[in-house]
Amino acid sequence: MSHRKFSAPRHGSMGFVPKKRSQRHRGKVKGFPKDDPSKPVHLSCFLGYKAGMTHVVREVDRAGSKVNKKEVVEAVTIIETPPMIVVGVIGYIETPRGLRALNCVWAEHLGEDCRRRFYKNWYRSKKKAFTKYAKKWQDKVGKKHIDHQLNKMKKYCKVIRVIAHTQMRLLRKRQKKAHIMEVQVNGGTVAEKVDWARAHLEKPVPVKDVFTQDEMIDVIGVTKGKGFKGVTSRWHTKKLPRKTHKGLRKVACIGAWHPSRVQFTVARAGQKGYHHRTEINKKIYRVGEGIHMKNGKLVKNNASTEYDLTEKTITPLGGFPHYGIVKSDFLMLKGCVMGPRKRNITLRKSLMIHTKRASLEKINLKFIDTSSKFGHGRFQTRAEKAAFMGPLKKDKVRRAARAVAAAAKAAKKAPKAPKTPKAPKTPKKAVTAK
Repeated sequence: MSHRKFSAPRHGSMGFVPKKRSQRHRGKVKGFPKDDPSKPVHLSCFLGYKAGMTHVVREVDRAGSKVNKKEVVEAVTIIETPPMIVVGVIGYIETPRGLRALNCVWAEHLGEDCRRRFYKNWYRSKKKAFTKYAKKWQDKVGKKHIDHQLNKMKKYCKVIRVIAHTQMRLLRKRQKKAHIMEVQVNGGTVAEKVDWARAHLEKPVPVKDVFTQDEMIDVIGVTKGKGFKGVTSRWHTKKLPRKTHKGLRKVACIGAWHPSRVQFTVARAGQKGYHHRTEINKKIYRVGEGIHMKNGKLVKNNASTEYDLTEKTITPLGGFPHYGIVKSDFLMLKGCVMGPRKRNITLRKSLMIHTKRASLEKINLKFIDTSSKFGHGRFQTRAEKAAFMGPLKKDKVRRAARAVAAAAKAAKKAPKAPKTPKAPKTPKKAVTAK
């Protein structure tokens, strides 16, 4: 009878079983932060989309540490966060069996990207969602009923949440259907929360009103799917010796004779990836503003720092691979975030009170890398690349083609010269037959 020579800890954690595909594509918030009435009214969550990763250089401010006052290079993730639109408000009352929804008030106008979420096939539908409900806002009886519902919330409810959706038209994505979620409103009294929700109906809420720089937040999402995998990849079990019969990426013994069943703790092949995960305590390095107009000028320099004054956007040369250009507001988070590019990520305020030095550290970025992520990028901007490389052959060809096109266009627009009138033809004399 074979036996292992030494005991060893098990492979893989049982804290994540069952390892099966997530039922939902958007990360679900299973617990909101504790409410503090002393703080101003604010949202506790936000939705964003993973664009990609880059790296930054910063100076560490951690007294007593070996890297204090020294520069470190750290990986960061860029999450694009266009403003969310508030379209509804829900009030919950407390019961012995938990929270129960008392009533819900929707906005008068719902955008097309929001209404697409209520249909499986938008172009074949009649697109009548919320057309009858919108009429409530247009007559006195309906408005009176809506005010009555809001007053009931102020009187009886303990928890107020808003229904908000993302703006897909601001993203360079193929999807047009918005992601909708309930977001708990924290801070202030219940009446102040209801008034805040009522005032923000149909209005955008930017990410800078929810999160601030140097804040610790939690990210919730679904990991990148890997498909059906064996035990070596799925549980990281040790491979068997080379001469093992019928393969070596296996578990040698899947259990004793009795109990005559395979126990649930034994590593088995199956689904890997596309799991719902919550990762806590991710530090915000920057709350960036998107490309916007200011005093009649287009402002793009959202990746410059106090030490690097080069005007450049957060989008690297050639765009983020498999994502594109980041035009909206964004969050820069330390480290990596679950899921592939374009995956929607739920961002939540932290559930705990932070006291550690690493959590309270002020971040001072010195440099943000914007070189190409498709290869070994060495240029930070297009101007820097053009200055180093000089005029390329393809640029000359393009310039020549543009010149030919411009000349052809000018020739078309030029007025035509008037035609000279032709001399009248002399009539031929008729020849009579003799």
